Amino acid sequence: MTEASAAATPPPAIEAVMREQALAVGYAPASARDGFAALLDLDHQLASILQSTTEPMVGQMRLTWWYEALEKLDREPAPAHPVLQRLAASVLPGGVRGADLAPMIEGWEALLDDGEPLDDERTTRHADARGGVLFASIGRLLGQSGMASLGAAWAKADLAQHVSDEATRSRSGAVAVSELDQALAPKSPKPVRGLSGLAVLARESLRHPDRLPGHPMRATRLAWHGFTGR
Repeated sequence: MTEASAAATPPPAIEAVMREQALAVGYAPASARDGFAALLDLDHQLASILQSTTEPMVGQMRLTWWYEALEKLDREPAPAHPVLQRLAASVLPGGVRGADLAPMIEGWEALLDDGEPLDDERTTRHADARGGVLFASIGRLLGQSGMASLGAAWAKADLAQHVSDEATRSRSGAVAVSELDQALAPKSPKPVRGLSGLAVLARESLRHPDRLPGHPMRATRLAWHGFTGR
């Protein structure tokens, strides 16, 4: 099983999210921006597998390919896939190994449709493995530890926006906002404001669902956080 060498053009809604994230990356130190962006590209790549796969077995095979490909980055040249090549060029030199990133796959596996409801245990497993690993890895590039809990809260907030069941969405969203409020209560250090800015935007999505990515109020909120850390 292989993955295409280049990603397809994302839908407009995803492009708007990616543009917002690019703004957040701009608040990071220049030395870490390429790695920051590459890790977000990896997250989008993994998300696209679930979005484009209707058969759980096929989704599992594709995620397994990525798990193995990430682990191989530590001992083999990156294959001809732009995301993997960017990780090798800008993330591994920052001290993040492919094996450190591979557990993100487990977070997406937790969402594969097996006919069972999306309960709190699976939500937490997804959030810890996806967001926790992602934010901890970006934090390492930024020279900041302790970012995993913020990443888990961010992932819960992002997931809550995509759950179809109203009761589950409401419950998950309330938990995510509470956790984000707690994680964002202290003033964010300047080097990590791009990363914490992603969490601010996720909370804005739950507090103001009418303000879609690209809304000027979201950009203003991100800029205020980048300036003040609040």
